Amino acid sequence: MRVLVDATAIPSDRGGVGRYVDELLRALDVRDVELVVVCQVRDVDLMEAALPGARVIAAPRMIERRAARLVWEQTGLPVLARRIRADVVHSPHYTSPVLSPGARVVTLHDATFFSDRDVHSSFKTLFFRSATWLAVRRADALVVPSRATRDEVVRYAGGRAEQFYVAHHGVDPEVFHPVEAAEQERVARSLGLEGRPYVAFLGTLEPRKNVPALIEAWVEAVAGLADPPALVVAGGAGWDDAVQPAIGAVPAGLQVIRPGYLPLDDLAGFLGGAQVVAYPSLGEGFGLPVLEAMACGAAVLTSRRLSLPEVGGDAVEYTETDAASIATALAQLLASKDRREELARAAVERAALFTWGAAADVHVEAYRAAVQRAGGGSS
Repeated sequence: MRVLVDATAIPSDRGGVGRYVDELLRALDVRDVELVVVCQVRDVDLMEAALPGARVIAAPRMIERRAARLVWEQTGLPVLARRIRADVVHSPHYTSPVLSPGARVVTLHDATFFSDRDVHSSFKTLFFRSATWLAVRRADALVVPSRATRDEVVRYAGGRAEQFYVAHHGVDPEVFHPVEAAEQERVARSLGLEGRPYVAFLGTLEPRKNVPALIEAWVEAVAGLADPPALVVAGGAGWDDAVQPAIGAVPAGLQVIRPGYLPLDDLAGFLGGAQVVAYPSLGEGFGLPVLEAMACGAAVLTSRRLSLPEVGGDAVEYTETDAASIATALAQLLASKDRREELARAAVERAALFTWGAAADVHVEAYRAAVQRAGGGSS
């Protein structure tokens, strides 16, 4: 079975979707499929090094522009699929060719463009709702990262249960694992936090991540502490215009650090070295930062929205998403070292259940089912 994966939508700064595609491809490369990957020119060397068993094809340079990429997806990608006689075309980020030879598999990462439209721009809401609606009606199989996402897509966009394949994301144990105190201290020094405790957030600063409420809650939770932990808000700048005003309202004597993207090699020390990793999201398709923090032995505070309980189980602490509730839960965790240690132990055990190999197996199942539904092979 020849599978063409369109990796051209991956951004140069690997966020959640980029991490999903990279890790999935590595796991697929050692499975019983003939893997062909088309990617942007900048990613060819990376893909060839990571995927020794795959054929890597460079897409035209002009697709570096988003609009051009979308045009190429509808025109050049079907031509490529026909030329290499692909049995399956896997589009791992919502959009896919309307007309394509072979079977079509699409990954839908979440349904918040339907359920929480106010946390997205109007253009993105319209675009991704349309893409999801089309995928549900035209794809031969749909991959989703959680049961919650499957249920939300069916609720808002329709579809049949047999179309959906739930492939929980995995975690790379070579990157995300408990590290020694010396490594935690190295990362803390790099952030200007040598010897000082901190609360960590990791993720793109978009409205649904609920960072302004976290900042307000942290201020309340640490008020009056003799050695208040700093708050480190790491990740891409995103488009949440309320973050900077929330930081501006932080009282003197408390410290908020925004380091931007952190090197991948620093993440285990950053997450594992935090007193608490706080991720009070308004809703996630999966919640990869929660899983990665758990794998590093962090005490995690998150919300019960959508997929997050699917990831955290009994190994994280939960809160409602308003600032007052977050403040109460955070203060309780900061006050109880025993509870934090209990969560850290449980988190490492639970995180080990989520592997990219298991995710790849579900994808292969989806590919085979899609081929059968499309009529047995490429056209």
